[in-house]
Amino acid sequence: MLVQVVELIEAKRRFAITSHIRPDGDGLGSSLGLYWLLQALGKEPEVIMRDPVPHSYRKLPGAETVRVTPAVDREYDAVFVIECSDITRPGLLDLDKQVVVNIDHHATTSPFGAINWIDSTASAVGEMIYNLCKAIGVKPSKEIAECVYTALVTDTGSFHYSNTTERTFKVASELLRAGVKPAKVSQAVFNNYPWSKLELLSQVLPTARHDETGRVACLRQTLEMQERTGALDEDSDGFVNYPMSVGEIEACAFLKETAPGVYRTSLRSKGDVNVARIAEKFGGGGHRNAAGCTLTGDWDETERNIVALLVEAVEHRSNGNGNNHSASDQTPTVGGNNTPTGQLPPTLIRGTLNAER
Repeated sequence: MLVQVVELIEAKRRFAITSHIRPDGDGLGSSLGLYWLLQALGKEPEVIMRDPVPHSYRKLPGAETVRVTPAVDREYDAVFVIECSDITRPGLLDLDKQVVVNIDHHATTSPFGAINWIDSTASAVGEMIYNLCKAIGVKPSKEIAECVYTALVTDTGSFHYSNTTERTFKVASELLRAGVKPAKVSQAVFNNYPWSKLELLSQVLPTARHDETGRVACLRQTLEMQERTGALDEDSDGFVNYPMSVGEIEACAFLKETAPGVYRTSLRSKGDVNVARIAEKFGGGGHRNAAGCTLTGDWDETERNIVALLVEAVEHRSNGNGNNHSASDQTPTVGGNNTPTGQLPPTLIRGTLNAER
């Protein structure tokens, strides 16, 4: 809880801060926001990550101080773990030997820390870091404000995702008073991509297809695409959102091949279509409208099966099922020679599966 976090910070001095592998705007923005907060209190913080800071976030205040390391290899009084569903998500060796403070806003997060501060009503962990500033008596500096604002603007999809609330805008307003320039942040985060991202997108978009109802879409990225374009792992961030810009599409899956037969899968949806419940069944998690998991198996079969679960989630919502269970209570299997719980949709339109251009 927040009060325990405040007490720990006041009592201790040396802290590490980390987030999940392949850190995003909320993970990095919140980590660096907390870093500047602790600096203001005269503490000794350090941000450590398994993976480097992505190109889009290198202009964040303090980004150059992030230390990339495979393990928690120094002595700390405690380690803050930001926006992680479980203790393995940061990918750091020996993290489980530390005093861990788990800070997250996902309802699916497990309470793996010695202290667990989880607020599923917050639009982003950045919002929670702002609340921590107020609770501990630190006036947000321009550095804190820019980092926290970046967390908010990225995790809310520039304030148009369903997790955006009145409180989100109030916090954003306070951050602007502290010196944030929204256009500057947006330019750095959303208009600062390398050319390789565009080349990769030109390979991925032609794979886009939808089911015959026109309400569920999917697209894929192969290892060959990434190698051919020289793209970085982070260059595919946001690709899942392109089909979601189509008015009729209510859910989408983006399957990114990370090894032969292994697909890092991003799920998105609109309104009451709950993709987090689908992701949870495969060891993943996230929000109702934005979640992720890892799937294995044959490309085409895995794709058909995850689309089947999305179709079922859409149909449950359409039938007025408020609980929106995406499948039966039994865990379905995606990939391999198995069939998921529920009926498969007919065929996907375009691509290799009875394709039409």
